Amino acid sequence: MAEARHRDPTDKKTWVALVDGNKSQIRILKRLAKKNGLDLTIIVDLIHVIEYLWDAARVFHPAPGPELENWVRHRLLETLRGKAGLMAGGMRRSATLRGLSVKAREPVDVCARYLSNHSPYLRYDHYLANGLPVATGVIEGACRHLVKDRMAVTGARWSLNGAEAVLRLRALRSSRDFDEYWTFHEAREYERNHQALYAGGIVPSTSASLSTIKSAHLKVIK
Repeated sequence: MAEARHRDPTDKKTWVALVDGNKSQIRILKRLAKKNGLDLTIIVDLIHVIEYLWDAARVFHPAPGPELENWVRHRLLETLRGKAGLMAGGMRRSATLRGLSVKAREPVDVCARYLSNHSPYLRYDHYLANGLPVATGVIEGACRHLVKDRMAVTGARWSLNGAEAVLRLRALRSSRDFDEYWTFHEAREYERNHQALYAGGIVPSTSASLSTIKSAHLKVIK
């Protein structure tokens, strides 16, 4: 939250949090948003919804094939249209009409309960209309490339400061900003370690400095 606030100190940006549906996670986010006076939009990751739909679909269509895929596709599209609640009720009714046992229909009830309980965070039609992200694939891919591919190598041990330094450098390389950053870094190092040590920030030229040193040496020799 502190990092996000640093990036948007004047509240000009749209605040969005993508979650997997964990109740404690959602509760903490809502509390932090209220504490900081933020208009935070919480969105349940669509990928997690799809996983529940696949589990429910296999209750009605155990064998792989078009029927299984069409069942998932229809309910996914309707969920994207903001009808998650209707899809939850529909699959429950289908399980009841088929006379499925409590155990056999369990994945259906779990999926329906997930859709119903998280309906305030499944307004995908609204999110998409406003250009908001509905899945964390890009984020998770970035974490794998940026963090895991480097930090999880066999035998690696990291201090907190060392790990953060490496991740910052990897981020600069991946975003192709390293050259620009290095120019900035050298300028700041020069300013901090050299320019700040001279009166008025004026550093004598190298040739002038060499002449001064030579004159001093000559005086000592004489």
